[in-house]
Amino acid sequence: MTTQTQSTTVQVHRVYIKATPQAVWDAITDPSWNARYGYGGNGTYDLRPGGPFRVVSSEEMKQAGAAGGFPVPDVAVDGEVLESDPPHRLVLTWRLLLDPGIAAEGFTKVTYEIEETQGGTKLTVVHDLEGAPMLAALVSGEHEAGGGGGWPWVLSDLKSLLETGAAFSR
Repeated sequence: MTTQTQSTTVQVHRVYIKATPQAVWDAITDPSWNARYGYGGNGTYDLRPGGPFRVVSSEEMKQAGAAGGFPVPDVAVDGEVLESDPPHRLVLTWRLLLDPGIAAEGFTKVTYEIEETQGGTKLTVVHDLEGAPMLAALVSGEHEAGGGGGWPWVLSDLKSLLETGAAFSR
């Protein structure tokens, strides 16, 4: 997996996965898949432009937060679907609600680009973080302690799940 930072406000994260574009799309958008890797929340998408997107916190997330001394809200991330072209492209607004300071930074934009390659799929996540410096530091993977390492960690976990049947985080 490679991670590139184009600027302080746009992060580009890329991973190559031995899976079909449809399998990668399903792992991102299907709640029966997306709760199995990363932070473990259950992501739901109304894939029409303007449709809601949200990640509901799992009991594991809530217990980990309580053990760390901070409450975890019922909804960890919310946003809106801006564009959906299955299984190639998904664009959404994205707001992390776990921390009031980060939530106050407002909505950012996440673009998933899914391309078939020889032997698998190239998944590129572009996160436009203009006006969200705290979130930018968090999702960059700079701070791995305390529950993961942002997009690099989540995408590595997704890759492990699709290629081996098991996420490394669980």
